[in-house]
Amino acid sequence: MKTRAGAILSSIWIDRSLDRKISVQLYMGLRDIILSGGLKGGERLPATRTLAGETGVSRTTVIDAVSRLVAEGLLESRIGSGTFVSQTMTDRIPDRPQASLGTGTRLSRLSPSKKRAVEQFADRRRLPHKSQAFVTALPALNSFPAAQWARLSARHWRSDRDEIMGYGNPHGLTRLRAAISAHLNASRGIQCDPEQIFIVNGAQHAFSLIASTLLRPGEKVWFENPGAIGARNAFISHGAELVPVRVDDSGLDVADGLIKAPDFALAFVTPSHQQPLGRIMSLSRRLSLLEAAENADALIVEDDYDGDFYFGDQPLPTLKSIDTQNRVIYVGTFSKTLFPSLRLGFFVAPTGMVDSMSTLFSSALSGIPTWSQGIVADFMEEGHFATHIRTMRQLYRKRHEVLHHSSENLGDHLHIERASAGFHTIGLFRQPRDENAFVDAAQRVGIALAPIGRYCLTPIDRRGIVIGYGATNSREITQGMQALSGLFK
Repeated sequence: MKTRAGAILSSIWIDRSLDRKISVQLYMGLRDIILSGGLKGGERLPATRTLAGETGVSRTTVIDAVSRLVAEGLLESRIGSGTFVSQTMTDRIPDRPQASLGTGTRLSRLSPSKKRAVEQFADRRRLPHKSQAFVTALPALNSFPAAQWARLSARHWRSDRDEIMGYGNPHGLTRLRAAISAHLNASRGIQCDPEQIFIVNGAQHAFSLIASTLLRPGEKVWFENPGAIGARNAFISHGAELVPVRVDDSGLDVADGLIKAPDFALAFVTPSHQQPLGRIMSLSRRLSLLEAAENADALIVEDDYDGDFYFGDQPLPTLKSIDTQNRVIYVGTFSKTLFPSLRLGFFVAPTGMVDSMSTLFSSALSGIPTWSQGIVADFMEEGHFATHIRTMRQLYRKRHEVLHHSSENLGDHLHIERASAGFHTIGLFRQPRDENAFVDAAQRVGIALAPIGRYCLTPIDRRGIVIGYGATNSREITQGMQALSGLFK
């Protein structure tokens, strides 16, 4: 191609190994060149036959791509003259900036509250989420009953199309809300009506909705220190002032919270299995927290992210189940009980908030895809969910024991605490050690860990690592412990 346009268009790269159709690749390549100003308004394109020869595709493919651009108004076809870049593109393409936008420029485009939030967010490096030793927050995906799920999914997609493809109830599928209500009553001791349950796009979505709906900027939120990063960032992003409250062997230290912020508006806790320390909040602390919330006219968010997997002697009642003042908002998720990519969670609103939440969901939220809700509802109604929970509870107990048995030779370096729920625990360094340096060294030998400091709003006096055992089998746990032993040596 001897023209300037020809030289530019010859830079389009067609990758035949991609699933994307060749005509689509060509269309997108031409479109990007036009929108970026590579071809100016009124400039003529080479003939379709020439363009086909130069790009190594059929003329039909070229005609298809060009026709789409003509239909979009980016190209103009003139009979007897050829195809030209539309004149409307003249002076419409802004000049490219001389340098990429700096961080300050990007932040200046955010609202003041979001700019402050970005500056306060915790370490933004995403933790590994691949089944390996010792990744956290990931369930045993290889043990999920995929065959049963596939059967239910196939059956569901043969159902009424209005139900599975139309606009569903923005509050959540009625059958799923009823199934969750029954499960909470039977396994978590929570008596609630289905109308109190609202289906959301995972627990993180619930935290964001709660913060944006119930908190004013600057209001104080008691937050476990260390505590769950996702919830922390959700509250920060909506302008809350987080108050780091100490966590000890009995869970959130209510007395510490009252000293720091007696006028708190909301408290966030993970009482059934503290994230990340794994502590179980004592009954006396739970009652003290409920009393403090009553005195301050505050609300409590109970995140029960893996409470279904309790394998200790006798689980304590959930905070929601002993709440007589309607102050606890209970948040649950299927990311741990089923699988994360489902992106499905829920929260149980206090009875006094149901009408307001119903109005919000009906007026401003479009709801969660109904097909996934329908499959989960079938999964629960037919008993597969309860069976899966029991199976996973025993599996995690076994993997927890393997973890402790294989860590005996680390006793001089690392104290691994026993857990009674979920699929993670912590290891505390017996001698002073740099958490981040150790985690980086472990990553280089294929071990995924998280430093406890990552979860802290303010520094604490404990140094160690968070160890997940849910997404790795017994052999990988043993090999991982041997690798950690080598790092200490």
